[in-house]
Amino acid sequence: MTGPRRNARSASPRPANPTTKARPDVHEARPRLFYALKVPPEVAEQLAAAQKDLRGNWRSVRADQLHVTLAYLPGVDPGKLAALKQLGDRLTEATPPLSLRLRGTGYFPNEGSPRVWFVKVEAEGLDDLAARLRTGLAELGVQTDELPFKAHITLARKKGAAPRLPPKIFDLGWDAGAVTLYRSHLQKTGPVYENLSMFKFRGSIMSSAESAVAVTPDQPAQDPPSVEDTP
Repeated sequence: MTGPRRNARSASPRPANPTTKARPDVHEARPRLFYALKVPPEVAEQLAAAQKDLRGNWRSVRADQLHVTLAYLPGVDPGKLAALKQLGDRLTEATPPLSLRLRGTGYFPNEGSPRVWFVKVEAEGLDDLAARLRTGLAELGVQTDELPFKAHITLARKKGAAPRLPPKIFDLGWDAGAVTLYRSHLQKTGPVYENLSMFKFRGSIMSSAESAVAVTPDQPAQDPPSVEDTP
């Protein structure tokens, strides 16, 4: 006695539809980019040692990805990438290397439950570089995060309840020799940064004597305005 005959067509696998395509990743179509100063390994190692004191749901930033963000571009038209590289090259052409110093740690937001633990950064000319960069981006029609520039290095991000650490002071610094344009790839374990282009500072550092000569007799140096004179 023979069993019921199987339907041959139902047993065969369905052919793949050649017209079916995976849905594009919106974030990959308009990548996240940022300009930054990379933290050198000798400084990053000491910051990584401080990260070991974190407890709870803090997620440390990897030592090889520590940086000082100059401008964050949340979604960029890939067609503007060449112009962004030209902008970086133009801004660093006459800019001398920056001497950066680290200060104390802080939290963002400072009140309530913070999401970010960072260390403050200072350098002469750093604010001016960030301002010129953002002006150039606006002229290109490239959107930034529009947050006021506050130089810092993000050390960790919080993913849940976690205690704060007491303030830490770092007597560290380095001479930054270049600006890097990065692309941020979001992963489950955190963002991964891809180096797209590097722009070396090519300006010369003026000595104190050269700075004095730069002040002409017709335009004598003036004292900076007092606190009361500033708006």
